[in-house]
Amino acid sequence: MKHAPPAVLFDLDGTLTDPFIGITGSLQHAIGEMGREPPPRDELRRFIGPPIHQTFLAIFGDEALASQALGHYRKRYGEVGKFENELIPGIVEALQAAVEAEQTLFVATSKLKSHAIDIIEHFNLSGFFRGVHGSEPDGTRADKGELIRHILETEGLAAGRSVMIGDRLHDVVGATKNELPAIGVLWGFGDRAELEEAGAARVAERPAQLQGMIAEFVG
Repeated sequence: MKHAPPAVLFDLDGTLTDPFIGITGSLQHAIGEMGREPPPRDELRRFIGPPIHQTFLAIFGDEALASQALGHYRKRYGEVGKFENELIPGIVEALQAAVEAEQTLFVATSKLKSHAIDIIEHFNLSGFFRGVHGSEPDGTRADKGELIRHILETEGLAAGRSVMIGDRLHDVVGATKNELPAIGVLWGFGDRAELEEAGAARVAERPAQLQGMIAEFVG
């Protein structure tokens, strides 16, 4: 793999876009459809980042109920929620800087791959990325470690020439499992303590800082 390109893997939610309204609204919808009073949006903020099925397991404590709630969530999110979303200010410039530095970019998200593709296309970001990778409806590759391993294998990437960028501990832990350095970002849904305790090699406060940090790892 000595000829593998320098690669940058970007998380989606909280890293490229702010999905707060769409995800929390869809969580409220699903919880309501299950016959419970939905919590306020701000109480659901902590669930943005982990695989959604894990979220419903935490809420309902039952596999069958979690799967039922997931169906309600995906229906609303797929129709409405995925576009209740905003680009992170400055992220387009950060992506452009990475492309100009001849780095190869990929999306690495635990959300459904089909939804991720729709969001990337909606925001006209497709031209920045060689590939968009996410989970499958049966839960395959919802785990960030499994997902990153899949990307390295299918895209012919070398861990030593790649870096993961994300806003939650799952991004950092998934990268570490695959021997990638991780750059945490503070404009998403995790804080500095979460990212550093998980093992982030660097933590960026603004998108404009990313390229200097990426260059430390992939050149």
